[in-house]
Amino acid sequence: MCGINGFTWKDESLIEKMNHSLRHRGPDDQNIYVDDNISLGHCRLSIIDLSFAGRQPKSNEDGSIWIIFNGEIYNFQEIRAILEKNGHKFSSNTDTEVIVHAYEEWGTDCVERFNGMWAFAIYDKSRNIIFFSRDRFGVKPLYFYRHEKGLVFSSEIKGLLQHNITRVPNDKAVYDFLILGFVDHLPETFFQGIDRLMPGESMIYELTRGTMKKFRWYDLDSKMMGTNKISEKEAAKKIRELFIDSVRYRLISDVPVGSCLSGGIDSSAIVYAMRKLNETIEIKTFSLIFPGKKLDESEYINEVVKATKVEGNSVCPTTEDLIRDLNDLIQTQEEPFGSMSIYGQYKVMELAHENDMKVLLDGQGSDEIFAGYFIYYKYYLFESLFHLQTKEIEKTSKAIKNKLNDLILFPVMTILSKMGLSEGPLKNVWLSRMKYLKGLDKNKLANPLKDRGFDLNRALYSDLTRYSIPQLLRYEDKNSMRWSIESRVPFLDYRLVELAMSLPSCYKIRKGTTKYILRKALKDLVSDRILGRRDKIGFATPDVDWLISPAFNEMAKEILKSNKFKSRKYWAQDEVLHLVDEHLGKDCNHRKNYSNVLWRIINVELWLRSFIDSDAIDAA
Repeated sequence: MCGINGFTWKDESLIEKMNHSLRHRGPDDQNIYVDDNISLGHCRLSIIDLSFAGRQPKSNEDGSIWIIFNGEIYNFQEIRAILEKNGHKFSSNTDTEVIVHAYEEWGTDCVERFNGMWAFAIYDKSRNIIFFSRDRFGVKPLYFYRHEKGLVFSSEIKGLLQHNITRVPNDKAVYDFLILGFVDHLPETFFQGIDRLMPGESMIYELTRGTMKKFRWYDLDSKMMGTNKISEKEAAKKIRELFIDSVRYRLISDVPVGSCLSGGIDSSAIVYAMRKLNETIEIKTFSLIFPGKKLDESEYINEVVKATKVEGNSVCPTTEDLIRDLNDLIQTQEEPFGSMSIYGQYKVMELAHENDMKVLLDGQGSDEIFAGYFIYYKYYLFESLFHLQTKEIEKTSKAIKNKLNDLILFPVMTILSKMGLSEGPLKNVWLSRMKYLKGLDKNKLANPLKDRGFDLNRALYSDLTRYSIPQLLRYEDKNSMRWSIESRVPFLDYRLVELAMSLPSCYKIRKGTTKYILRKALKDLVSDRILGRRDKIGFATPDVDWLISPAFNEMAKEILKSNKFKSRKYWAQDEVLHLVDEHLGKDCNHRKNYSNVLWRIINVELWLRSFIDSDAIDAA
């Protein structure tokens, strides 16, 4: 895990400055390569082959191909064996060098052979091009900017901002976030002119002509969703085998590997699998707890820690901690984020850093491929209604219980979307409730309904590729790398994802139970008590409590009453202050909706102050 930087002209001082801004991503070593055409920089977090031979930028034998690479190729040893048989010579034991020789052997198609997470740039002198690639689901980030001198690229936006870039907010991104809570769903970022290479994409930049061509090298075929006719028993068996193998791959490291542990099914399964694969190795886990609160998961965490004989570590952040760390969290994430649960993850990574960890496993992805979120009941219920599956209709309805408030709005909005009428009266009524917004062009808002329909597997595909996983992986990468930690996600091994997404909806939700097939697959690996959990918490934080606390409320009102806040084009200050009063006056059952809205507004304002109003951008 590392940070990469570069641009298409020669400037040693500037590439060093970019490296310095990303030093948190790679505190073990920084290095550059510069010639008349290019400047490449690399910040190293040493995990595989800790010797000097693993230093980047790294080249082939004759120096005609150079690479800067962020990530891990878990099957690099198998690929290396093939390459050595074909005559390639290696000077290190790194996966980085395997990518270089794989590119020599198979060209840009080499990425199809990789199982891992990556964002890299390969400078091919003979062809005078730069080849960029990002992994299938976007675990590792890559940003770029078209400069008057050429192309600038980096693992983080901070790196790009070391250049003389005019900082202007991207209004579409701002409104998509304020209204819908969407982030990372498009190539464009919150900064005008700064884009991201999307998951499963590659790009070739021609240095002579200054042109670039993006192309999708991986696409999870939506037409194959739910078409697998495998038996339930065989599906559970294959899921278990692939999951264990995925964890095994992600334990490959020359430094200790720990795990996040929330006490839910996903992170618990990872810890149980780690112990199954190695009964004697020391394992550390890191958890978020809130003793005495409904969302506290300490009892489940403690059960897993005891059963697997790991060293459990936990943190319990307070409102005062949040206020103290908030500016650093804004700087860390670089773009607005959906809730304060992101701060919980930030504190867990800080805790791991304090315990000298460099690698953690985490459970991202399971909910999106096995239908773990409550919202997925809606899609399964409508599927069941469509197919007249009366028993499933009854069980699913009971699981939803009293949370049916938006089930009428959901199909109506979906039907309108299908008819091309999603900009019609119903949507106008919905938007008219948002009196606190100004300058909104409703025709430019994202519309997720057209991607989802009534089909559970389509909804999962949409969340996996656009609306959920991309943002969760951004949060994960930025929070972990802020504390110089590599986070690995076993549930997003492409083999497991492709199998899960090929299974029919009834394998994912059955008899009112989410993650039905995963629970069967993990039987006798994970305790029955953990597998029997029906609540979904994760690294949740007491957002409402924090927002209504006197200390946070005082800080928020100082921000919202300021002239700077009033001057923004995105909101009407008096309406926002009215929202604050309503939020404080509501009972607990109604505060969550107000909390989400207020947090987005405060978050955008703090982001504007930190990145748009200020020129002082540096690494944490």
